[in-house]
Amino acid sequence: MTIRAKLTMWYAAILFVSVLLITGFAHQEFAHEEKLINRSAGRIVENDAWEDAFDVTMTCAVPAAVIGLIGGWFLMRKALAPVAALTEAAARINEGNLCDQLPATGNGDELDRLTKVFNAMLARLDNSFQRIREFTLHASHELKTPLTVMHGELETALQENNPETRERIASQLDEVQRLSKIVDGLSLLTKADAGLISLKREPLRLDELVRDCFADAQILGTPFHVKTDLGQCDEISISGERHRLRQLLLNLTDNAVKYNQPQGSVAIDLRRAGNFAEIQIANTGPGISPEIQNRVFDRFFRGDASHNNSIDGCGLGLSISQWIVTAHGGTIQIASRPGKITTVTVRLPIANDPAR
Repeated sequence: MTIRAKLTMWYAAILFVSVLLITGFAHQEFAHEEKLINRSAGRIVENDAWEDAFDVTMTCAVPAAVIGLIGGWFLMRKALAPVAALTEAAARINEGNLCDQLPATGNGDELDRLTKVFNAMLARLDNSFQRIREFTLHASHELKTPLTVMHGELETALQENNPETRERIASQLDEVQRLSKIVDGLSLLTKADAGLISLKREPLRLDELVRDCFADAQILGTPFHVKTDLGQCDEISISGERHRLRQLLLNLTDNAVKYNQPQGSVAIDLRRAGNFAEIQIANTGPGISPEIQNRVFDRFFRGDASHNNSIDGCGLGLSISQWIVTAHGGTIQIASRPGKITTVTVRLPIANDPAR
């Protein structure tokens, strides 16, 4: 229940009690006057004090209470309107628009002072986020050069040493490549958070990208004996960046193959859903428990099945996928039944959507 409704109910209750008190006091007053009049006149008549009190209540107290209730409701609505505006503005704040200021009334009242406190807090948060982004971006940039040097040296050593040494160097090379992927992913996400990446949109056939993704999934699934099926694949055109959308599909299919059971399967579908293109990638993996499903898009988060050392990954793939989908004006969701099937659903606006 809103504060306005609570205040209105309390105000109505107070007015109701006030009407009852007025009726009681009016009855006592009229009864006392009747007694005095009857006693002075020396006659006995029927006391009609309740009737007089009722008349006063209906002609004065009730209309006054109704007017007071309506006026009070409008006053509370006007007084609480800045609170509603402040709540709506605060609800729109996220890590991407912390620099936006909440609207102040300029009246110098309590709400105005509260708004100034909120704006000061948002400024401190924005400053903290900016420092984190700058640190991550600078650290990623500084790490790229030594990792590139190490990668080149290890590749050279891999060709020159004996088989025993090559195996050890190959393991080190894999770790360097993994670190390079983490650095590249962090750099991409940090630039995206700072608004430094702009998509080069162009008309493209999404069904062609999905078919390419299906071919990649077949290759990825062969070493793990994972079967890949391409179901419905409608001919759909969208506006987007080919490189990023291909990266999105490759991330999702790679996850569907890696986090699968032996002799499992992956199903890929593309269908038109109103003004959106809907891509579904389902796999028969161990699934995701309900407790952690809302965290799968967090950076560096990996579920229990991902902690297996045989599964390569750094926990940034789904975060990058979510950014790509959001940057194209779409949505991404994951539904999972542990031990049965996990389905990733991506919805992207179609190019000829009249609402766009």
